[in-house]
Amino acid sequence: MKFVKEKDSMGTVLVPENAYFGPQTQRAIENFSISGLTLPLSFIYSLALLKKFAAIVNHELGLLSEQLLKAIIQAADEVTEGKFDSQFAIDVFQTGSGTSTNMNMNEVISSRANEIITGRKGGKKPVHPNDHVNLGQSSNDVIPSVIHISASVLIKEQLIPSLDSLLKALAGKKKEFRNIKKIGRTHLQDALPITLGQEFSGYARQIELGISGIKSAQKTLSELALGGTAVGTGINTHPEFAKKVIALIAEKTGIHFKEAKNHFSAQAAQDACMETSGALKTIAVSLIKIANDIRWLSSGPRCGIGEINIPSLQPGSSIMPGKVNPVIPEAVIQVAAQVIGNDTTIMLGAQSGNFELNVMLPLIAYNLLQSVTFLARATEVFAHKCISGISANALKCHSNIEKSIALATFLVPYIGYDKAASLAKKAHETGRTVREIALEEKLLSEKILNKLLKQIKTGD
Repeated sequence: MKFVKEKDSMGTVLVPENAYFGPQTQRAIENFSISGLTLPLSFIYSLALLKKFAAIVNHELGLLSEQLLKAIIQAADEVTEGKFDSQFAIDVFQTGSGTSTNMNMNEVISSRANEIITGRKGGKKPVHPNDHVNLGQSSNDVIPSVIHISASVLIKEQLIPSLDSLLKALAGKKKEFRNIKKIGRTHLQDALPITLGQEFSGYARQIELGISGIKSAQKTLSELALGGTAVGTGINTHPEFAKKVIALIAEKTGIHFKEAKNHFSAQAAQDACMETSGALKTIAVSLIKIANDIRWLSSGPRCGIGEINIPSLQPGSSIMPGKVNPVIPEAVIQVAAQVIGNDTTIMLGAQSGNFELNVMLPLIAYNLLQSVTFLARATEVFAHKCISGISANALKCHSNIEKSIALATFLVPYIGYDKAASLAKKAHETGRTVREIALEEKLLSEKILNKLLKQIKTGD
């Protein structure tokens, strides 16, 4: 690899000849060779979008020439088109403000813009990464803004549609199974009967509430820190800059972004990210409950609960022929565990708002965007590869109800709690049904007994 000498405020740096990034990016690549993890492209593209609109507004304000504007716009568009993905290789574990990533973008856009203007790479550099691409901005207000923008876009375009798909699939099963009676379970023990549809209605409501929670969190993400520059005072930026840039971002994304009411809070604290992560964690916990229930209800095929059947997708064992496992629910549970872990990391990051700046912004960004992306993909897979293909084992459901000693509860109003308890105990010890013993001991007539044991509400 050939290198060229590049200069920054600290001196000379050797940068790969074919690179579009500059000396500050190169220093960061060398300094932060830690994890190999980089900020996701959703973040990179949102950052490029902000730079594009910043240039447009700075031109409108008379601060940037037409020539530089056109070149910066083209360069920023090419970044969002994925043409420079390889140029953003800085580790997540970097300077806590994300300055390295901000400068990485400034350098790539300015380098490409200069190439557009001059017709060749290198040589004359009319576009400066700081003076032009970063005009009116600071890493300290740009990076928090981009966290909110990229998370909001992912939630709108990926997560909510996926959750809607899962909700629709669960609601469909609620309706399909509305008349299939089965035994309920509390404390992992047999309880009173319910319908399979009622069980699925509970799952659907959990997802419905999860959607409501994430939409509420979206509102807190709508405030952007842009305009605060270094410490929240807005030094070195035009008074109209942030408002105009944010309006363009809102128009482009279809999300109602607005300038933060208080820039000191927006830059020093990351409460909105914390709230959003909390909503994501709630969804993750709901998914664990639902996925685990699906695993248990479909357990078997002969020696488990077996009240539902889930799609068979792949062989389940390298040693046991014919074994099929609940692979999708297991994958969903693992994703949910990751999201819960990410929430802890985001919480620790959000605690690091020291005075006028949070210094764990890249870490918060990485984990928050990962949680949104993973949940979106997992819920989509869960809906289409598992929930939609579930069928009911109606015979097993009916058989379990008939065998359950919990049916003695229906007799309590007629024979009292103590006699019903004695009946249940006898049924358990003998392996016979409540119905059989109640008839044998003539506790109730067969007509009344049959009527009582059919008292299972099938509504929602």
